[in-house]
Order: sequence, then C-alpha cells, then structure tokens
Amino acid sequence: MVRGKTIQLFLIDGEPKGRIKCTLANWTGVAYKIPRINIEHSRDIHLLSQSGVYFLFGRTDDTDEEVVYIGQAGARKNNEGVLNRLSEHKKTIEKDYWTEAVVFTTTNNSFGPTEISYLENQFYLMASQNKRFIVKNNLEPTIGNVTEEKESELQEFIDYAKIVIGTLGYKIFEPLLSNGNVDRTTQPGSDEVLFFIKRNSRKSKSFIEAQCKQTSEGFVVLEGSRIDMVDSPSIPKKVKEIRRKAKIDVNGILQEDKLFKSPSYAASFVLGSSANGKTEWRTIEGKSLNDLEFELSESKIIF
Repeated sequence: MVRGKTIQLFLIDGEPKGRIKCTLANWTGVAYKIPRINIEHSRDIHLLSQSGVYFLFGRTDDTDEEVVYIGQAGARKNNEGVLNRLSEHKKTIEKDYWTEAVVFTTTNNSFGPTEISYLENQFYLMASQNKRFIVKNNLEPTIGNVTEEKESELQEFIDYAKIVIGTLGYKIFEPLLSNGNVDRTTQPGSDEVLFFIKRNSRKSKSFIEAQCKQTSEGFVVLEGSRIDMVDSPSIPKKVKEIRRKAKIDVNGILQEDKLFKSPSYAASFVLGSSANGKTEWRTIEGKSLNDLEFELSESKIIF
C-alpha cells in the first residue's frame, strides 16, 4: 500500500529561490538546497560542517542540457565538512557549470566514511541509469565495504532521499517510464498508454514506425522508434534542434527515450514536420489520442 509522506520545507531566507532545509517525518536525514551564490552565507548552519553527500546541479552552455556532479565530503578536524567542499568547488574552473547544490547529511551526525562512500556510489548509479541528467563524474565512485545490516539501513535512507530530492524539484532518480526499459507494452490498469505512428514517408522514401507512451509528465517517444530523417520546412524550430541533438543512428533508429510536453511536438519529432499529435498518435486499436480524450469526457457522470 502506498502511504502518504509528511515533508517539511523551511525557507531559510524567506523566499523559494533562496536556501531551503528539507526534513521528512520519522527520518534522521536532512537535506539543504543552496544556490551557489549563498554557499558562503551558510557557515552558520552547523549540520553542514558534518560528513555528507552532495549534488551540484546546472546546465551546459552549448546545449542547455541538465547536468549533475555527485560527490561526498567527510568531516575534518577543523570542523569543516561538506560545506567546505562546496566552497572548494566554487573555485574550480572545471565545475563552473553548477548553480545550485543539494546536500544530504543527518541530524545525529551518524555518517562515517563507509556510509558516504556507499551513498555516493548508489546515487551515481541511479542517476546514470535514469539518464535524466548528464552525470559529470569522470569515474564511478567506489562503493566501500558495508555489512548487510548497514546496507539495509542505507537503502532506507536512499528511499527517503529520493522522495526529498524530487520534492526539491530534481527528478534525477525518476525513470521516464514507470516500468523502466524492460516491458514496453501497456499493462492492464496502467496509467501509461501506448501509441503508434506507422506510415511510409514521401520525403525520405522510408517506413516510419514509432512508439510513444503518455505519462504524467507528457509524451515519451520510445527508444527503438524509427523516425523520418528528413526535415520539412514546416518543422518547428525547437523540434528541429531536438532532432539534431538526439541519439539517432544512420538508419533513423532512436537510441534513447525522449520526453515531450505535448503530443504534437512528439509527433513532429518523429515525422520531421509540423504535426497534430492528437490525430497522429493512435493506439493499437486505431483510436487517436483525440478519440480517447473525447471518450473519457463523455464517460464522466456528474452527480
């Protein structure tokens, strides 16, 4: 059974764009979201002098893609911990891309070298697998040696951390599709509806065959879809840029899942031209997205 969670967000500076402290009921962890410009102003937060794991979030200058660096910092004898590590990163040219940091530590100062090494490794693996962000770490962090008991405890910490970091606005640990990359069919009762575009292209003289799933975030064109490689003059400029940057092989096969906010942009991405996604995307039974939305509205009973 899915149970609700109580999360407390404390706006340290009294505004949502400032520093935020995040705690969760019945959890010894604590998270801080700190804009880069406020790092030096956070010296009075004593929990940031402890050991912890941190995320540096930003965007690339050339492609505007979301990036993250995941690191750890141990407490030092001079009472400097994870916050001091963030200050060091501000002075590093190689890490000038980040604009915000999210730090995880504990209220009871229970993290040692073993714990933060394990957490850093697991966070890195999850972020790399979900592919929401470009992970800037050069090497996979070492996992360290943990007992079965400690691993179970840390996995519980990770479960809470995933909730917290998502609440803070980063979907770094959330897969684009709830059922991942294994089962790509629509299961009974699933909220993710599978749609198709199948047609012969006059432009490229090739057969277009794409799959798309509607999710709570929008429309995900699935890896393995065959798209039209030729752009029409009518293609939206934004979609043309997305097609240029997407991972597509020489045969027009998409090598990654791509999320779009609208069905029309998803269809335009596949067809290489302006398109009405509500009529282009169809279920295996041949019903369009427009048909399904109409049926849903007609089926509602007002009491």
